[in-house]
Amino acid sequence: MQRTVAARRYQVRTIWLALLYAAALLGAVYAFKHQIVAGPAAWIVAVLPALPIIGVFVAIGRYLVEERDEYLRMLMVRQTLWASGFALSAATLWGFLEAFDLVGHVEPYYVAVLWFGGLGLGNCADRLSGADAAL
Repeated sequence: MQRTVAARRYQVRTIWLALLYAAALLGAVYAFKHQIVAGPAAWIVAVLPALPIIGVFVAIGRYLVEERDEYLRMLMVRQTLWASGFALSAATLWGFLEAFDLVGHVEPYYVAVLWFGGLGLGNCADRLSGADAAL
């Protein structure tokens, strides 16, 4: 990613959100493992690790809005399209396999993991197609 002002903001946001995610996940795992939380508090603690991940989706959206370089914005849009297609296709395939009892259950939050992997696939596709050669 080029070092535009929007890209720097996106990178800073993403780093902070990753740190928040790690802290929230470690805290939630610890709290549940040691039975520190129960009742409504358990619901809140269980949701905390999801919030930074949602924040990353928001950060990507903000990057797309803030990026003034149309070409860089287009590359990121292509990557998000790859990510969305990859994650939704994999989730749909797995859902049908699971519905027919051919595979075990996978927690739905792994769709986000697939989506982030799809961003990487989109980046590779850009590089292989020469779309980022102008950078």
